[in-house]
Amino acid sequence: MMELIQANRCFDGEQRIYTFNSKSLKGQAKFGIFLPHQALMGQPCPALFYLAGLTCTEETFAIKAHAQRLAAQLGLILISPDTSPRGEQVAAGDSWDIGQGAGFYINATQAPWAEHYQMESFIADELYAVVTQSFPLQADAIGIFGHSMGGHGALTLAFKYPEKFKSVSAFAPICAPSQCPWGEKAFSNYLGVDQAEWKKHDATALVQSKGALFQEILIDQGAKDQFYSQLNPALFKQACAAAGQSLTLREHAGYDHGYYFIQTFMDDHLQFHSVQLDA
Repeated sequence: MMELIQANRCFDGEQRIYTFNSKSLKGQAKFGIFLPHQALMGQPCPALFYLAGLTCTEETFAIKAHAQRLAAQLGLILISPDTSPRGEQVAAGDSWDIGQGAGFYINATQAPWAEHYQMESFIADELYAVVTQSFPLQADAIGIFGHSMGGHGALTLAFKYPEKFKSVSAFAPICAPSQCPWGEKAFSNYLGVDQAEWKKHDATALVQSKGALFQEILIDQGAKDQFYSQLNPALFKQACAAAGQSLTLREHAGYDHGYYFIQTFMDDHLQFHSVQLDA
């Protein structure tokens, strides 16, 4: 059963945080949700899942992304899960880019991570079911987007579950985690050494294997991103071109990896999804 632990009036809607006992994560899980006025009145609304990056929580997006104003105007519900399982019983890594706060939106198969780190099932199955059953979401108008590690999560979950997510976009996503230090570290810990398993959770490899699934994908990338070498947008662009997947990849001079960059282009992403979900 969900428990409401925070509710704040916001642009005639409400920004809320809930907790519930997750079977996937084997413990308490939190998620944020913005309900525009239309949803509060019981009107079915399109919805977006936002997956945050390394070290973030269920509240980071709500505080830093500045998305609620336009979401309220467009009548969009925004769902922001935590980035990993949490708690004293949950394995923790020895650095900020592994373990708690760094779930990578996959199902771990290796000890000690496999016990709790089932983030793919949590997002795509459990939380998806919870929000569609508990709030007035339009079942055929749900999209997904994210940032960095969460951009990786958004792209990969969209290609794994196109029947659930009708639209997808990302800010500075890790486009080819099998080919960068962040991904190699996470995948070797969570999935083991078999790189064939890694490819199943790699956006570039998924486009190559599944082909074009979406009318359009939008990615924004800062040209001054301090983590640019980890992200490999060019590899994803090449894979999309080869597969016939339409992609708008925009690189922006002077912008880095953080939420000031995300704020700047957030309206574009909300409008993009609003059009895609209405199609």
